[in-house]
Amino acid sequence: MQRVCLTLPTNRPCSATIAALVREATYAVDQFDVEVVVLVLDSCAPPVRAEHAEALRAQPAHPRIFRHHVSEDEQRDFLQRVTAGADTAKPRLLLDLMLPERLSYGACTNRAFLIALALGCSSVHRRDSDSSYQRGPDGAPVFPIHHELASIGRRAADAAGGVSETVLSEEHADRPVAMVGSSFVGEPSVDIDEVARIDPEVYAEVVGLWAPLDWPDERRRQLVAESFRGAGLDRFERDHAKLCLVDPMRVDMCNIAFHDVHTRVPLPPATDTIGSDYFLIHLVQHAGLPGVLHNRNIENYYTAERRTDAGFIAYQTRFVKFLLSMQYFNAIYDRLAEAGPSLLDEHGQVRASLVADFARQSMETAPDENRERLDRIDSAYRRLGGRYADFAGLLLPRREGLLAEAREDTGDFALLTEAWAELVRSARSSGLPSATAGLARADR
Repeated sequence: MQRVCLTLPTNRPCSATIAALVREATYAVDQFDVEVVVLVLDSCAPPVRAEHAEALRAQPAHPRIFRHHVSEDEQRDFLQRVTAGADTAKPRLLLDLMLPERLSYGACTNRAFLIALALGCSSVHRRDSDSSYQRGPDGAPVFPIHHELASIGRRAADAAGGVSETVLSEEHADRPVAMVGSSFVGEPSVDIDEVARIDPEVYAEVVGLWAPLDWPDERRRQLVAESFRGAGLDRFERDHAKLCLVDPMRVDMCNIAFHDVHTRVPLPPATDTIGSDYFLIHLVQHAGLPGVLHNRNIENYYTAERRTDAGFIAYQTRFVKFLLSMQYFNAIYDRLAEAGPSLLDEHGQVRASLVADFARQSMETAPDENRERLDRIDSAYRRLGGRYADFAGLLLPRREGLLAEAREDTGDFALLTEAWAELVRSARSSGLPSATAGLARADR
């Protein structure tokens, strides 16, 4: 029987989301012949972790649902075993990249990938703690796992019968579905809507900075219009799923499932950088791996923490670091697009060494483009005034450090990609770590 991992990384209180996650797992085992590992990776303080543990325990048990609630200490124990068992040159550095001291969207999902492999899961299905499930016209929750389990890992030709439409050439028919995803409705995925309300022109200028600086104005305007909006405010009415090469602009990491590709290439482990967990979505498309795009969108909302002064500074810093990361990732995406089918080996699997090479090549570019990004950000935020102008002042003494971090983060991604096959092998052979009590909390 296939075993899959439904995972929720969190660093904030989210007991209601955890309870809903178990309900999605229950839906999955009721509708499909699968076992579901519910994996909550918890970076919260002990009192909040205790609330999460109770929320997980309180849900009805099922013989094919296994619940694992793993603290950061327990994650570290597991990763120490994995890095020690991997034949790599820098195990200590790899451990730091997998579990950095600062927030990392890519690293937390990489940990879910390896733990899922240790637990024998063939696919990973990710949700976010600041989201919830829509309800359909009948009032029932709309669970994305419905479409994910219908297609993930199946030959595209076999999956075609379970979707609404197919837009895929014959050359892709024998490849397995590597990704199933959808987007979100509700508040934008990036918390900068206030900028649009204050000054739409500044919003367009700042958001447009994640494109290459030499893009023509019309192309940049189109990107701005599509960025961070997901599926807008459209509510779910009826199912629709399309077998295709999925456009990365149409899916979100709060609503995604991966098969196999996550065992070949990790996510970038950059710290304090939004968007660092989206790389595989681009890789799947450029490599010509089949995917399914469906319309069971997640409901996105903002937590109160973002509204505090500290939360505002932290989030704006992550946004700026995202913009700076794009000097390197735009270059990588260009090389992925040029490589196309050559990204896959004779077995149809992604060539990680090529991805690592592209990352290292991107580091050869001078930081001039990012210096201009910082200049434009400074000017735009000062025009906004208020706390945005204050934030621009905070960025000034950090300019050189931020430029260096963006480049170093890319090098870390290349290093982790080169070591990923060994980490995957070690995780698969490790089984359930005896030292990790949180990993033993299955339904009993």
